[in-house]
Amino acid sequence: MLQQLGLKEYEAKSFVALARRQRGTAKDISETSEVPRTRVYDAIRVLESKGLVETQHSNPQIFRAVSIDEAVNTLQSEYAERTESLRSALSGLEPTDKGDSTEATHEVWSISGDQGITSRTQQLIEGSTEELILVVGHESVFTDQLAEQLQAAQERDVNVIIGTVDEDLQATIQDALPSVEVFVSGLDWLSRSPLPDDDTEISRLLLADREAILVSSFTETRADGREHEQGIFGRGFDNGLVAITRRLMATGLLSVNDPEAEEA
Repeated sequence: MLQQLGLKEYEAKSFVALARRQRGTAKDISETSEVPRTRVYDAIRVLESKGLVETQHSNPQIFRAVSIDEAVNTLQSEYAERTESLRSALSGLEPTDKGDSTEATHEVWSISGDQGITSRTQQLIEGSTEELILVVGHESVFTDQLAEQLQAAQERDVNVIIGTVDEDLQATIQDALPSVEVFVSGLDWLSRSPLPDDDTEISRLLLADREAILVSSFTETRADGREHEQGIFGRGFDNGLVAITRRLMATGLLSVNDPEAEEA
């Protein structure tokens, strides 16, 4: 995990070795961490520059790690700074297609993985201004974070409507969001496929402002019930995917009226 936060292997091992004892020499660190003693000094120099290790200049030198709380705060700050620097750098990139300013409304994009799908869900919720229609196909989708995002949307006067696949999930969501309209969806194909060998299930279906749609599916093999989650995303009121999904959701959620149907 320390390596995921920017430390190299020997640096991470040396820090863990020091964190397990009050203080130690390079020899002590090497014996505990199995890092070659010649590489311990290089690792300690890096850790010291990051504010994770302190050095007592005796003979031999003695090192000690800062407290766990201080180390976590230091790494967190550095990670945040790197993330912000990356944001600034990417935001400053010059577009290579300056001449093409037309927004495509019929494109459909695929998204893979729970993290990416959850991030796009959050983006759609936070960007909505009028209406959010969410159908939750699996209980693991409805997290505390999602509940907070939906509550925040309602508080800024976005009409939030939630459909579920069963009454138990309906009750869970209604308890978390008492002021939101929640009821069991009439979309039976969300929870089961009519095909005998198809174990894919719809995990979430989100329609934002009736012009952006996110649909994700999964196979139920992991401990929390979701694995290999895949999603598709489309935007534009006349986007075929959005139009079809809008009508399907209007059929399943009785209080949702399809504007195109009203015009017909």
